[in-house]
Amino acid sequence: MPVLTAPTAPTHRLPGTAFTPLAAPSLGPTETSVWKVSIEAGTESVPHSLTRGEVFVVLRGTARVRIGDATQAAGVGDVIIVPADTLFELTNSGDDVLEAMCCMPVGGQAKMGAAEPFTPPWAL
Repeated sequence: MPVLTAPTAPTHRLPGTAFTPLAAPSLGPTETSVWKVSIEAGTESVPHSLTRGEVFVVLRGTARVRIGDATQAAGVGDVIIVPADTLFELTNSGDDVLEAMCCMPVGGQAKMGAAEPFTPPWAL
């Protein structure tokens, strides 16, 4: 299916955060998962890493990004590149919703602390 209809609502929610799958193996693509993340103002990120690199494009709002030991700000149009196996946090640092488009190779898994790696449901 070369054109996927735009989703009308997020399908996965965590406190203060919504993930909307746009392209993933369950929707047809076999190499890249794409989703939109919306983070409410004041929502803190949980530090985690991924087994594959991830790319974010900020669509709305402002973010504080910690990758490894470095912390930077990111705003609309900025691209955030998170290397594999690197601890990171993406926090909404503004007063409005932070929205970003995210891409990761199929098969990438999240790692949180000592827990077993898992595939985020929005990337399946």
